[in-house]
Amino acid sequence: MSDWDLLHEMRDRGYSADDIALAAGVGYAPWEEVFISREWVDQELVNQSPDSADSLNPKETFKSRNGFPFSVLEQAEILEDLVGCAERHFKNTGRYLQVWGELGEIYAEVKFGLCRHGTHQAGSDGTIDGKLVEVKTISPEKASAQVIVKSQGDFEKLLVVRIDENFEFTGKLFDRDELTGGGGKFLRARLPERNDQP
Repeated sequence: MSDWDLLHEMRDRGYSADDIALAAGVGYAPWEEVFISREWVDQELVNQSPDSADSLNPKETFKSRNGFPFSVLEQAEILEDLVGCAERHFKNTGRYLQVWGELGEIYAEVKFGLCRHGTHQAGSDGTIDGKLVEVKTISPEKASAQVIVKSQGDFEKLLVVRIDENFEFTGKLFDRDELTGGGGKFLRARLPERNDQP
């Protein structure tokens, strides 16, 4: 099915214009998504100590994308610089820079040793200890109460990274089988939006 066919099918199924625009942006239909509840993520990250960008020490030497980065220490400094720019921009404008995915993946490189794939490789973002990993970043402005993972991805592990309003990071790595099978921790339904919750 082409991208256009998918969008027409969504229209025919009664999806809103916003839902169709979101699907066009992410490249897949809502029925291909796996929903992981925000409550579950919050519970899993509750005992994780937050990291500020300037407190991180690279986990280990890693190489991604044809031998890049040249320096793991430089990558840690780049993360610190990007977070500093994002903080300054927010203080100056009251608006967040839309760099969450990149910040989450650089954090994953430095903290967890993620070796990222080349640009636009579908199915996963890279590897950690030889396992294919999908990285999902939750920003402080995320209004939705869900984390969306494409169920057709070939990832073996999911790394959930949360960046809070103080630009501090927490992250946890999950085996894919923790997210499937209909067990207690995994929810397949949308939760109420943030403004609907008490």
